Amino acid sequence: MDNQELLKKLSTVNESKIVLVVADGLGGLPKEDGKTELEAAKTPNLDDLAARSICGLMDPILPGVTPGSGPAHLSLFGYDPLRYEIGRGILEVLGAGLSPGPKDLAARGNFATINTDGVIIDRRAGRITTEKNVEFCQLLDGIEIEGVKVTVAPVKEHRFAAIFQGEDLYDELTDSDPQRIGLEPLLVLPLIKEAERTAQMVNRFIDEAKRRLSEHYPANMVLFRGFAKNPQLPTFQELYQLNPSCIATYPMYRGLARLLGMELLPTGETLEAQIETLKEYFKDYDFFYLHFKKPDSKGEDGNFEGRVKDLEELDKYIPSIVELNPEVLVVTGDHSTPAKLKSHSWHPVPVLLWSKFCRQDQVTTFGETACIQGGLGRLSAIHLMPLMLANAQKLKKFGA
Repeated sequence: MDNQELLKKLSTVNESKIVLVVADGLGGLPKEDGKTELEAAKTPNLDDLAARSICGLMDPILPGVTPGSGPAHLSLFGYDPLRYEIGRGILEVLGAGLSPGPKDLAARGNFATINTDGVIIDRRAGRITTEKNVEFCQLLDGIEIEGVKVTVAPVKEHRFAAIFQGEDLYDELTDSDPQRIGLEPLLVLPLIKEAERTAQMVNRFIDEAKRRLSEHYPANMVLFRGFAKNPQLPTFQELYQLNPSCIATYPMYRGLARLLGMELLPTGETLEAQIETLKEYFKDYDFFYLHFKKPDSKGEDGNFEGRVKDLEELDKYIPSIVELNPEVLVVTGDHSTPAKLKSHSWHPVPVLLWSKFCRQDQVTTFGETACIQGGLGRLSAIHLMPLMLANAQKLKKFGA
């Protein structure tokens, strides 16, 4: 029996409510003064909550392994990311509101800019507006290649999602996006023999998309990443007997939540709007996943001070969550995105867990240096879900 089967066996239903706040890319690295972004931020409400909680640092995957957003979130939700590998494409497609069938192939795409030599000069097409994105998706939607129909839907700015619908499609494919400028787009290649026809079909679609976009500079090319089929994961309802919900603005996170059986709650683009959504629906669900994207984006831009301000914004809304009186409140991140590195990193992530039944530790501030001294120590993120369930008294005793 693995951990997930054990939780499925022990989970029980009660009225307790769990709120999981995920500040994307929360963990950081210190500047010259020795303080990380979180430690430099003025966060009196998070500090007060940490002083009444149990704290620690979490490894999203394994020590030293830098996680992508998908596997990092799977860990937070109690799914072993080494067992359940999910391609980014299926998350983008689900987040865009599409419903892929079991035979369909999903992919995430970027509109991009190539020069007259066919070299990529901007992987994001100047971050075109979402309105332009919609226009360009209409040019590509419905193309048929070798009996495979392609559905193309806008996501946000330069990003779009695609579903290839047909028989005998395989997701063992390489990406066409080299993830660097100054290079030509890559041919999509099969990773297994059975995927040769699929690769040829995708490359033909890319050629046709390039032709149709040729007069629409800067969005005159498409780049694909994360080819994937629907993995059909067990849901929160099946595993934990929860009635879960998601309050997120970015499609990828909404897609993952949808894949796991969470109800996607309508919300606005701001953190204030997300908090209002939490208040509005608080009586209707027993698990709330609230995702705050901005710290990750600022980290990838190398903007230390911007991350500080975003974390101070999050702190401002902590009392509004506490006032709802959930039985369990957790604040953490899915991974670290230090401004110093301008990317995701392997560094463990701060976590605090408050409940009426937690053993308070000696931590009095919410930050990396303080949290490693906490009662949770350094733990794997996959263990967070059972801790939340236990503190909500949603797990029965194991054994006699």
